[in-house]
Amino acid sequence: MRDSSTGPSSSGSSVGPSTSDHLSTGSSVGPSSSGPPSTPSACPLLAPTDPPPLLCSHPMQTQAQRGIFRPKQRLFVTQLSPGPPPLEPLTVSEARKYKEWDAALTAENSALLANDPWELVPRLPHYNVLGNRWVFRVKHHSDGSIERFKTRLVAKGFHQRPGLDFTDTFTLVVKPVTVRTIFTLALTHGWSIAQFDVNNAFLQGPLEDEVYMVQPPGFVDPSRPHHVCRLKKAIYGLRQAPRAWYTTLCSFLQDFGFQKTHFDASLFVYSRGRTLLYFLVYVNDLLLTGNDPAVLISFQQALSHRFSLKALGDVNYFLGIEIIPTATGFLLSQHKYMVDILHRFLMMDAKSIDTPMAASATLTLDDGTTPADATRFLQAVCALQYLVYTRPDIAFYVNKLSQYMHAPTAHHWQCVKHLLRYISGTLTFGLSIRRSTTPLTLTAFAYSDWAGNPDDRSSTTGYLVYLGATLISWRSQ
Repeated sequence: MRDSSTGPSSSGSSVGPSTSDHLSTGSSVGPSSSGPPSTPSACPLLAPTDPPPLLCSHPMQTQAQRGIFRPKQRLFVTQLSPGPPPLEPLTVSEARKYKEWDAALTAENSALLANDPWELVPRLPHYNVLGNRWVFRVKHHSDGSIERFKTRLVAKGFHQRPGLDFTDTFTLVVKPVTVRTIFTLALTHGWSIAQFDVNNAFLQGPLEDEVYMVQPPGFVDPSRPHHVCRLKKAIYGLRQAPRAWYTTLCSFLQDFGFQKTHFDASLFVYSRGRTLLYFLVYVNDLLLTGNDPAVLISFQQALSHRFSLKALGDVNYFLGIEIIPTATGFLLSQHKYMVDILHRFLMMDAKSIDTPMAASATLTLDDGTTPADATRFLQAVCALQYLVYTRPDIAFYVNKLSQYMHAPTAHHWQCVKHLLRYISGTLTFGLSIRRSTTPLTLTAFAYSDWAGNPDDRSSTTGYLVYLGATLISWRSQ
């Protein structure tokens, strides 16, 4: 027999703990205490034939209504040890979280201050003060592995005003034919090619203009936080920085006895008696070769005494081009660059083909297909233009595609993808620099299709120039 004190009452009240733990049926969420007790038909969800709804007259109660309050359990995440550093952090605070980038940032700032590039002065209202930012880059070896983490302070030179913050500018651009010619000469004569990298090259050039810049982020002088930097040396990003560095280097080379060539401002030649040296400059990447080891050593010592140099040994990776020794000489390969292009345009897994363009393909300005994404087309063709540096087999097709960058169509984009599929199957292709066993002679070939363009009847002209057995120059336009 059940105790009537714990069983259901005749009025149909709910079963559960005592009223001291439960709200009564006359609570605000239940039937009114003044009304009649609930009946089975009071539950709209049950049929009349269903058993008596013991719980229907007693609505579900929350823990708060029952007077139960539990403290909220907060999730505390512990600070994990940093994993691999991000490839390119965007801010100084982000870079500081990783020891690799923090060390690179501290080393670069120390190198800056060692060159005494500026002096702190009070900021005056009439100053045109430039901003700056730290740029983070990961430098890779030719095989794609990480070489080092590099940081650089770059001024916002786009805020400079002509005639006030700068006057003359100059940007050095190396000619590909010059590099291939120097490689051919050195290989034929058995000369070694040494490679150097100038640390903080632009800081080597004194600044003639009066330029002001804010203090570097993360390295503000705490005693003078509102002062600005009056630049004494050129900083990366300034309009006149390349010219200042080139002028300083030219002055040093001419004092040593080098002469700048007329056809290429990046090539300097030293000729004294039977001594012949070639010095090639591309911003802060330097190549040196010649026939007199004693003079080469003397020049290297003088150069390292004047500038902060990093000797990289014999050349093996220059301007993104891998120099691979072969039985007959060198192979200039852009394998890593080709892989990057294919990944960038999602063509790495595409089926490769054996021809750069279909034989039946005819490119015209208005081919009847829908317009293509002009930005995407421009990015692909511009990326392919640098690949022509070591791939003369695609020079004609890249030139043809370049003629439609202003109004590409779906057919033009299909031709670009066709060319990328060809590249995916020829990743091992490159330019061979061959050692010549006979005196070096120049041989040239030229051809024109004579009004072959169906749009405007213009001609496409191409030529090839060989130095000995090495192809050093070509053009299709």
